[in-house]
Amino acid sequence: MKIISLNLNGLRSASTKGVFDWLKGQNPDVVCVQETRIQHDQREKEVKKGTVFALANYHHEYLDAQAKGYSGVAIWSKRKPDAYLSGIGVTDFDSEGRWLEAQFGDLSVISLYLPSGSSGDVRQAFKFQSLHWLKAHLKVLKASGRKVIICGDWNIAHQNIDIKNWRGNQKNSGFLPEERAWMTELLAVEGWVDTHRSVKPDAVEYTWWSNRGQAYANDVGWRIDYQIASPNLVGAAKTATVYREPRFSDHAPLVIEYAL
Repeated sequence: MKIISLNLNGLRSASTKGVFDWLKGQNPDVVCVQETRIQHDQREKEVKKGTVFALANYHHEYLDAQAKGYSGVAIWSKRKPDAYLSGIGVTDFDSEGRWLEAQFGDLSVISLYLPSGSSGDVRQAFKFQSLHWLKAHLKVLKASGRKVIICGDWNIAHQNIDIKNWRGNQKNSGFLPEERAWMTELLAVEGWVDTHRSVKPDAVEYTWWSNRGQAYANDVGWRIDYQIASPNLVGAAKTATVYREPRFSDHAPLVIEYAL
């Protein structure tokens, strides 16, 4: 099974940059996207104008944020899911369109967009609260016995190897000690699997670059996009690829192939 995760930084923008042509060439089984930043009525208007917002012959489901032009996640799949589940049961989190789950038999594939705290203390506090809510929800998922793959922009660089300038970012959102410790507990204690690292334990590969300065040209990046698998999928990931080119947003697609 080939699964792609990509933060689009706007569905309309990524569409004009050829993301659907590229995805078609990849022939994925499932695509999880984040930060669609468009709502149903807006998509309908754009489609009528001729904008391509779909992969031909794929099933599509969107979860939009209540606020226009903000957040939003989606899942596109070859196979029709048995069910879609939206949100984690917390109104403040779910209203921002951050969690969409597609169920295929005993497998759940999830598109997740965790909040960023880079805009200030209020949003950082919300990010910490979101990690608390998510931790509780992941315990329920793990206990269910389902096979789970959570794809998305987690907005956390876990280890020094996951960020170019780790020394200078230790007090910045996305690389705070508390965020990194949360991720460590998820992986080392709870047994969830960072599939990229399981395949490429020593690879220096980033998935996001700031639009400021020459961050992309100089590869001053962060690895904040993950596909995290449940403990019962240890060893399932076989290949992991980060596609730096072509560019569709400030994030790179993360492609993982699984033996499922």
